Amino acid sequence: MHAFLDKASVMYYEGYPIISDAEFDLLAEKHNYKTVGYKVTDAVPHAYQMYSLQKCFDLDNAPLDVDKCICTPKLDGAAVSLLYAAGSLVLALTRGDGKQGKDITDKMRWLVPTKIGNEPGLVQITGEVVAPKSIPNARNYAAGSLGLKDVDEFSARPLAFVAYDATPRLDRTITYLCVLKTLHRLGFNTVLPQSQPEALQIAAKRLVAEQSFDLSIYPTDGYVYRLNDNEEFLELGYTSHHPRGAFALKE
Repeated sequence: MHAFLDKASVMYYEGYPIISDAEFDLLAEKHNYKTVGYKVTDAVPHAYQMYSLQKCFDLDNAPLDVDKCICTPKLDGAAVSLLYAAGSLVLALTRGDGKQGKDITDKMRWLVPTKIGNEPGLVQITGEVVAPKSIPNARNYAAGSLGLKDVDEFSARPLAFVAYDATPRLDRTITYLCVLKTLHRLGFNTVLPQSQPEALQIAAKRLVAEQSFDLSIYPTDGYVYRLNDNEEFLELGYTSHHPRGAFALKE
């Protein structure tokens, strides 16, 4: 069964899933399958590992205090990392196995800012390439587009990049909401808060109002809950697979 799940994982990350997410999750849990991502050929290391998210199916069993979390839609696309050096885009990679992925810099230049000011050092921005849910099998369409050899064909497709985090934290931001606001200021589409602690509601609503990007036309498969306090998030640390300060609520 592990060999079958290995194959299913490869097909999923290449944009051609052979079973549904729910079926994969069920089989993975039953057979204690823990492998995340897949090995890629011609691989390039991510500057910072791209982790998966711990899954939760009922908020009553949430691993975190959700009142301390920012909740955002979990977009159903293809995860990508963008590496900026001194503010210039120098590398874009598919998620791959989380530690290394395929170089797609030539394609991502069509979807993201190639300059983000003069941020010192290296900054890795992570997000999702998505296609409108009006397109059949939108996730497969988005993931398959990253494998196109013709950049002109890629640029003509109705794709978007939506950012959801940055490492290290931009401008030494102390909250996740500030990270999202900074990403928006730098010219990225971002995930938008669906719910948040009461003390942050005004700031979150302002971010939603400022961004004209319509997330509703893109497919989602649940929600992401992430601690708003970045210091608390970092103190909890990571397992080998996922951060302890965030989780995905699956539909």
